[in-house]
Amino acid sequence: MSGLGPHAGFILASYGAVVIVLGGLALSVALDHRAQKRALAALEQRGVGRRSERVQP
Repeated sequence: MSGLGPHAGFILASYGAVVIVLGGLALSVALDHRAQKRALAALEQRGVGRRSERVQP
């Protein structure tokens, strides 16, 4: 840690905070993706289809 100088604690704490924030964002995206897939599956189960699957005349 002597290579980081007298501010080593601040530097390491900053890196730690960034890792925690980015991990939280990644977890949030993954959980939302799972929820959206469940919601889409429920809609398709009820018979609601996707517009992109319709055949254009």
